[in-house]
Amino acid sequence: MREVLLWTGAGQIGMAIARRVGYGKTIVVGDRSLEHAQAAAGVMNAAGFDVIPVEMDLSSRASIQALIREAQRHGEITMLVNAAGVSPSQAPIETILQVDLYGTAVLLEEAGQVIAPGGVGVTISSQSGHRMPALTPEEDALLACTPPEELLQLDLLQPERIRDTLHAYQLAKRCNEKRVMFEAVRWGARGARINSISPGIVVTPLALDEFNGPRGAFYRDMFARCPAGRPGTADEIANVAQLLMSPQGAFITGADFLVAGGATASYFYGPLKQPSQSGVPETDRTPDTRETRRN
Repeated sequence: MREVLLWTGAGQIGMAIARRVGYGKTIVVGDRSLEHAQAAAGVMNAAGFDVIPVEMDLSSRASIQALIREAQRHGEITMLVNAAGVSPSQAPIETILQVDLYGTAVLLEEAGQVIAPGGVGVTISSQSGHRMPALTPEEDALLACTPPEELLQLDLLQPERIRDTLHAYQLAKRCNEKRVMFEAVRWGARGARINSISPGIVVTPLALDEFNGPRGAFYRDMFARCPAGRPGTADEIANVAQLLMSPQGAFITGADFLVAGGATASYFYGPLKQPSQSGVPETDRTPDTRETRRN
């Protein structure tokens, strides 16, 4: 039976990862826009890959299940690359929570029920999950373990508790990291592994819109004063994913890898640190740090 790579979110990071680990496999790519999925499949197929585009809505369990059924038609799912989602500048609070938080939780759960023994997955989170004040251990446990259908009912995710779309995005990404830890235990029962990567700002067409927009000066200042001195590329994220999804990463599961060029380190302990009281949320200190979806 042929191996299948299940790929969600037909953007540049997902494609860069698929190009590194998807050769010799059937790749099924799902995206909310069938046109985007078809375009990504066209580029990959022209390079010798075997890619099948499918329309898929990450906010819908039924849509996720349909994508998985389509993938199973072509073989055994041995890899998951989740690069789907929306950014704070693209959607309201409710949509961010429904897609990035609930949808990712559902996908990890559903894929974990069918992933082949020895299989592996990676989901793309964000540095934003690292740049908000710590939650209580009880809140972290709720984000990690609450059944997906009950997640959006949690007190800490109610609209009156969420300041703006960036705060919603931070909570979603913190949840992603915790769900990966929780799901790693369940995937492990099948002999499979799952990890997450939290990128900083990565150059994609969408990011270029931000660089040339009203927040362009902020981004340029951030790059100049972070250790790397620049934004990242999709291939640099894929380099990490390739390690995590290879035999060399066989002892790594339930982990999150911050790949941000040191921007988050500088945010807490370097020149990007804001002159405000400790513990004040990022949304109150740096309202212009909304990220463009890179994945």
